[in-house]
Amino acid sequence: MRALAPRAGIDFSSNDYLGLGASSELRSAIAAALQRGVAVGAGGSRMLRGNDPEHEALEASAAAYFGAEAALFFGGGFIANTAIFSTLPQRGDVIFYDERIHASAHDGMRASKAVAVAVLHNDVQAFENAITAWRQAGGKGRPWIAVESLYSMDGDRAPLPELSEIANRHDAMLVIDEAHATGVYGLNGRGLASAIEGQPNIVSLHTCGKALGVSGALVLCSRVLRDFLVNRARPFIYATAPSPLIAAGVRAALHLSETQPERRERLQKMIAMTSQMLPQMCGVTASGSQIQPIVVGSDMRAVRLASAMQAHGFDIRAVRPPTVPEGTARLRISLTLNATEAEVERMIATLAKELQRMPV
Repeated sequence: MRALAPRAGIDFSSNDYLGLGASSELRSAIAAALQRGVAVGAGGSRMLRGNDPEHEALEASAAAYFGAEAALFFGGGFIANTAIFSTLPQRGDVIFYDERIHASAHDGMRASKAVAVAVLHNDVQAFENAITAWRQAGGKGRPWIAVESLYSMDGDRAPLPELSEIANRHDAMLVIDEAHATGVYGLNGRGLASAIEGQPNIVSLHTCGKALGVSGALVLCSRVLRDFLVNRARPFIYATAPSPLIAAGVRAALHLSETQPERRERLQKMIAMTSQMLPQMCGVTASGSQIQPIVVGSDMRAVRLASAMQAHGFDIRAVRPPTVPEGTARLRISLTLNATEAEVERMIATLAKELQRMPV
């Protein structure tokens, strides 16, 4: 049974990759926003009185920052993904989604008028074949390709250039969930899709509660699709608007992401160090990203290893089915600037000992 556990130990489990969540810079930005009179609560849906100048200022800044025509701010990534998939694909369309995509996308697809078809993880040819077979069988609607740019449980990247080529060739829409790449990768932290962001057939999701250190989510798309979401997306229309204060905080976080590249540089150095140490000391293949799974197989072994690491002062959690496939229970190690390089080295050395102590 799931249970809530308090924060304890050195952070190796959060998504606060750049350490912005408790940063003095964000605290100062929030204090300044309060000082100039920004409201804490929106007071209602944005369709009513909840539309605040801070929401619109953030959306304008985000569109310019990410290089898209328009942006729409949601209260969180889960609700944003649900809105995208339940609203944009239409009856007669098909959503071809990577089998390891976020749970929020699955919830959105269940509420969609379009049919949803799972495709093998990161298999470019499988996407090509699935779309081709659908067309040959008489499919008349529009294909949608749905992926994460950086997968949350494996830390591997989607083949975005190849998928973009497929989308262009088949007149398909490409939906890219940048949740774990925003702030960490791309020019000024614009994400792994920054080279194709802004194309008319691209819809991207940038969450604001991970590397950006605040909360909420931004959907980047064409103005036409933004207007469609405003008019048709039930998770947007019927939800109280996000806090204007949070919108101000996100705008400040985008500015910090752009002007403090040293945070990304420090994180990349930590990733490189971990990628070298893990294979040598633990016999684990490195993911090459800030998300490092230690797949151990059985649920019990994952739980015991996590408990042992926590007892050593490292906040590392076990992830078990159904969040990951059966037989792939794991430790999900997250590298953040809330830990030092020395603490990362000590964590890996401790993990190596615990893996030896608890063999398969």
